[in-house]
Amino acid sequence: MGLQPLEFSDCYLDSPWLRERIRAHELELDRTNKFIKDLVKDGKNLIAATKNLSTAQRKFAHSLRDFKFEFIGDAETDDERCIDASLQEFSNFLRNLEEQREIMALSVNETLIKPLERFRKEQLGAVKEEKKKFDKETDKNYSNLDKHLSMSAKKKEPQLQEADGQVEQNRQHFYELSLEYVCKLQEIQERKKFEFVEPMLAFFQGIFTFYHQGYELAKDFNHYKLELQINIQNTRNRFEGTRSEVEELMRKIRKNPQEHKRASPFTMEGYLYVQEKRPAPFGSSWVKHYCMYKKDSKTFSMFPYEHRSGGKIGEGENFTLKYCIKRNTDSIDRRFCFDVEAVERPGLLITMQSFSEDDRLMWMEVLGGKESRFLSLSRSTTRSEGGAQLDQHGFAVMKNCINAIESRGINDQGLYRVVGVSSKVQRLLSLLMDVKTGCDVDLSSSGEWEVKTITSALKQYLRSLPEPLMTYELHEQFINPAKSGSPESRVNAVHFLVYKLPEKNKEMLHLLIKHLANVSANAKKNLMTVANLGVVFGPTLMRPQEETVAAIMDLKFQNIVVEILIENHEKIFSSPPDESVNEPTSISPRAPPRQSRRQRSKRPVAVYNLCLELDNDNNNSAKEDTPTGSLDSLSPPSLTPLATCMNPSFEKNHLIADDLEWAASETSLTHCPLVSWINSEPSAVSCEPTSPEMLEPSADTEVSTAVPPDLPSESILGRKAKAVYPCEAEHSSELSFQVGEIFENVHNSREPGWLEGTLNGRRGLIPQNYVQFL
Repeated sequence: MGLQPLEFSDCYLDSPWLRERIRAHELELDRTNKFIKDLVKDGKNLIAATKNLSTAQRKFAHSLRDFKFEFIGDAETDDERCIDASLQEFSNFLRNLEEQREIMALSVNETLIKPLERFRKEQLGAVKEEKKKFDKETDKNYSNLDKHLSMSAKKKEPQLQEADGQVEQNRQHFYELSLEYVCKLQEIQERKKFEFVEPMLAFFQGIFTFYHQGYELAKDFNHYKLELQINIQNTRNRFEGTRSEVEELMRKIRKNPQEHKRASPFTMEGYLYVQEKRPAPFGSSWVKHYCMYKKDSKTFSMFPYEHRSGGKIGEGENFTLKYCIKRNTDSIDRRFCFDVEAVERPGLLITMQSFSEDDRLMWMEVLGGKESRFLSLSRSTTRSEGGAQLDQHGFAVMKNCINAIESRGINDQGLYRVVGVSSKVQRLLSLLMDVKTGCDVDLSSSGEWEVKTITSALKQYLRSLPEPLMTYELHEQFINPAKSGSPESRVNAVHFLVYKLPEKNKEMLHLLIKHLANVSANAKKNLMTVANLGVVFGPTLMRPQEETVAAIMDLKFQNIVVEILIENHEKIFSSPPDESVNEPTSISPRAPPRQSRRQRSKRPVAVYNLCLELDNDNNNSAKEDTPTGSLDSLSPPSLTPLATCMNPSFEKNHLIADDLEWAASETSLTHCPLVSWINSEPSAVSCEPTSPEMLEPSADTEVSTAVPPDLPSESILGRKAKAVYPCEAEHSSELSFQVGEIFENVHNSREPGWLEGTLNGRRGLIPQNYVQFL
């Protein structure tokens, strides 16, 4: 379990548990800040003296290896897992590179030091300033509150009213500041992954430029580097979508916090001051407690908590409520008080003080006290129903829009991402949703309605359905496969769940996904890859019934589900799932990431044209095969150009290639330092070539095994091992297996992180961290 999400609704209560979660986030940022400082210092050592390069690199690699990203929520996407593992990969690369080191000149300052220092100063520094303001406002707010509640009830009414107004104003200011600070904390936790790794990627780019002796090693690392860029781009895209949803939820909660309270097992909870009586002549004291009450069992719990003393939660107390009664000011010199009696302590009254009269009335209503008035604490969770329905008219509207888009704008750049003018979209939507006029709206001509207006109306129509197309009921079940399992198991699970949808929902989903597959097939021109379409349609087709920060953090998994549907639409919608496939249940254990292989992957890679702004005449030379997915669905999507490490202005224009060699051979890419270096003559490089037979053994060829001399004799003879994670082979030289299967004659492989073994008579490679020796 990573860092817990900080719910905006908790800011209103300012509970001890919210403070504990905030403290966890702050400690994580302090750890990150310290790590950046160490990393920058290590980088400067590289610049300082070439003779100390070896020492500095090893220390740098050690720092990378020991750091691990924390994540918010209960699971990570495959892209995030690859980003998390990237620092370990970088560390391994440095250690290998050091074995064949020669004197290098590195321009580390511009590619690594400055971006990290800028991130630490501008981003982490901004959070530190927010923390100072938040801590200062906390002390101020609760100090004013203490003074206010200690005010004598015998003062004149105008004075009391003025004091009440001032306290409420202070509380509102503190609440808004708390919302902003919580939002900033979560934003920086999500942002740091890609802000962090991209400078690292640029640093490695510099290493490749100068390390001719490391030519073969760098070429092996190149494919991983490109995949990591895909991971970063996918994570960045999902971050942008998540951030907009979080900001929208924050605006809603800021406007009406009572309407967005989270579901809680407690009927009422909040802070109360509890009177603690002491022996004479010490009188009594008032101690702030966080109190919780369950009406069905009449259980009252309270925990002492003082924000200004470090925020440590005191020892709690539970009792069963007997009754509650209002305490009048003629018997106590404090306002907003009431008494409760516990069943366990008959005759002993506990006096409590709330923050306001309304607060006291709500507590007394819940506690069943006398002289209370009714205040409804429940809120409606039903959504307002729009005019859109999954009826005959609804299907006609969707088909009309889809036909117009595919005939007029299938090649428009940014299709579905470029939005139409709001007033035009609403006017078109009104016409389409009118049963009398909807079928008569002509969208086929290029006259009144622009393509971007039609795409926006289509998305808005789907959002206007009474519930999401993939239903509230199946939302969690669709999300779970995206959080775990192999690519094949994810497709099978989504396939199974699609056929649990109501028939009309499934039919409409089929219609839409088939259209989106056509859009992604033209990604070469419209730039809308499967990953981009997932970002657009994830929140449209899937929504949780309750809006919370935790639910918004699952947006990235919604996008993955949509990617799976698009990439596998023919399999999913052509026939029902295999009856032998079990119904997906809870999240299964995630297999660890595999060690990168020295061979180049055969899957197509999406590559941006790094020099498109300088040379636009070469655009038409791209091939037609366009990879469209992401690592979380099955295949790689578009990625941020490598040049963004040096020049972020290259973010939009791109070129899709279908493998690394083709990308490197294109003249439009020759300005890129990495590509020009790859294309350079390797005559000066002295590297022992790697045998292809060693990397890709066939099914019936005995694999040659190099066993280090320090291994025990049983390693030479071979051992048995048991699979602890399932694995789907990504190459003919690898073995596929399920949990519990037994491998015979297992040896160490020349591939780092891989073993060689026999399963069911077939010999192949096995990820070392997927098995356990018997």
